[in-house]
Amino acid sequence: MRRSVPLPTIPQPVSPPLVRVVIRAKDEAGKIGTTLSRLGRQTIANEAEIVVVDSGSRDDTVAIARDAGARVIEIPASDFTFGRALNIGCADADTPLLVALSAHGPPPDEGWLERLLEPFANDRVACACGYAVAPDGGVLGGRLVQDIDHARAHPFWGYSNSAGAFRADLWRERPFREDMPGTEDKEWAWHWLERGHVVVVDPSFATEHSHRDEGPLAVYRRRRDVWRGFAMYLDLDPYRVPDLAGDWWSELNGYPTHLRARIGWRRAAGLLGRWRGTKGSGSETEL
Repeated sequence: MRRSVPLPTIPQPVSPPLVRVVIRAKDEAGKIGTTLSRLGRQTIANEAEIVVVDSGSRDDTVAIARDAGARVIEIPASDFTFGRALNIGCADADTPLLVALSAHGPPPDEGWLERLLEPFANDRVACACGYAVAPDGGVLGGRLVQDIDHARAHPFWGYSNSAGAFRADLWRERPFREDMPGTEDKEWAWHWLERGHVVVVDPSFATEHSHRDEGPLAVYRRRRDVWRGFAMYLDLDPYRVPDLAGDWWSELNGYPTHLRARIGWRRAAGLLGRWRGTKGSGSETEL
């Protein structure tokens, strides 16, 4: 049965709008309604246009998005890559700023979008995003401005398209790579960091984004593709079984204690994905 969403949830944007929010989705009927509803209640909702790029949903994702007032672009699942879907969603945008948002990552409050766009008052900012994990795997206590030196010291940490904003003029000059199985976001940011721009990461920009409902196989595949992506633009050191064991024993990866980290099956699946992802190229990416 088709799920209903109260209408209208998304106000018509002013002309021209300030920002386009692009949501990549597949089989997200359980959560996309909440995400769109909260976008419709943002303090600057009348300055935002919402585009959903659906890659072959078999549930009511498309119907829910249309009922909520979003523009929907449908592409075949076989055409999907993270970068391609986002580029398609941004293609005809006439806004100075663009936002990528996970369909299953609803904003936490009505001021989220306005906060996310605030750093762009500084011309050096190429992109901004939010999450709570610090470069060392602990808790990020406040805003961090990443430059290229910081990125080289922490090459696997930085900008994320799960809840991120970026300058449209920079994207038009250099879109996201469409050949990457993952990490198209960090590769794009790396390109602009090397050219003197900075990335803003602030936990207050975080959404309610989680992969906690994934099983071990999904975690493994996601992390495998992330590391295949890293290998496409970074000069990675070999990651052998002793390295995997050492990381499993010593790193926190967002867990509060080392004991919790060592017994976490999600972390173990992720480390196995990293090991496999650095052993070859190609991908079997799934959304």
